[in-house]
Amino acid sequence: MNDQQIPAVAVYGAGGHTGKFVVAELRRRAIPVVAVGRDASRLPAGVPGREAAIDDPVALDRAFAGCAVVVNCAGPFLDTAAPVVEAALRAGCSYLDVTAEQASAQATFQAYDGPARAAGVAVIPAAGFYGGLADLLASALAGAEPIERITTAVALDRWWPTEGTRRTGERNRVPRVVVEDGRLVPMGLPAASIDWRFDAPHGAQTVVEMPFSEIVTLSRHLRVRSLRSYLSASALADVRDADTPAPSASDALGRSAQRFAMEVVVDGPAGTRRAVARGQDIYAVSAPLIAEAVVRLLDPAYPRSGALALGEAFDARDFLRALTPTHLATAFDPV
Repeated sequence: MNDQQIPAVAVYGAGGHTGKFVVAELRRRAIPVVAVGRDASRLPAGVPGREAAIDDPVALDRAFAGCAVVVNCAGPFLDTAAPVVEAALRAGCSYLDVTAEQASAQATFQAYDGPARAAGVAVIPAAGFYGGLADLLASALAGAEPIERITTAVALDRWWPTEGTRRTGERNRVPRVVVEDGRLVPMGLPAASIDWRFDAPHGAQTVVEMPFSEIVTLSRHLRVRSLRSYLSASALADVRDADTPAPSASDALGRSAQRFAMEVVVDGPAGTRRAVARGQDIYAVSAPLIAEAVVRLLDPAYPRSGALALGEAFDARDFLRALTPTHLATAFDPV
């Protein structure tokens, strides 16, 4: 397939922190990109740019015309997901976003599965670091049998929040949910703290219950009785501190120096198994996750449609292999 034969991909929110990483990664893979945003002056140079306000469906239709996939990187997704999904469907495009917001992912699954099937396209919310990566790791471990428990723990040596992260935190006041007895239920308050021993360099840490969109994605396609997620207490303190600075570039790719580890432990009929992913910069790593999904969606032989979780839409182990070792270090082992 030569360059002229590859359909274009629209990136909404291309001028934002994560959006710029996504545009750069798609270009690195020689995928034509249309940068779309609410302010044309913030869009990255070197690619076609189109301005479209989130409340202007005509402008969104014009921006996505001629594209095959729309990637939404503009939060808060409680506000942006519905209008961007609907414009993508009108254009006949598949859709991806990077929401960590549980309510946004759940609303997308509930509202757009039928319309996406009717349009013959895939709608995949929460395909970034939060949501997507845990979904892939757990899906890679899961078999066909029901699962007793899935536990996700994330260690960040620092969390330098972006402007978008802070804006989303202010907007997202929806109570968080977990899975108990196979059902989504409100998380108990105050949030529980437990001790977790990560591999080096993070080591033993206190982690606090902090469920993100992976709770919604995993419960949609895996039969699991209990599903909980935890985040290192020090990272949570960073993101809650108004004086914590935004991320700054530490390498030629623009990534911050932040290091992360994500561990997913699955307890089921086959025993207890663990999957681990390590890497650099939670915002930057969302870009190869999205780009790999885009490549697979652009394959004319891709068979799925409807609203799908990332680990449901693709072969999870094969997807993770494609990102290793360039973007992630992964390991799978019994506990």
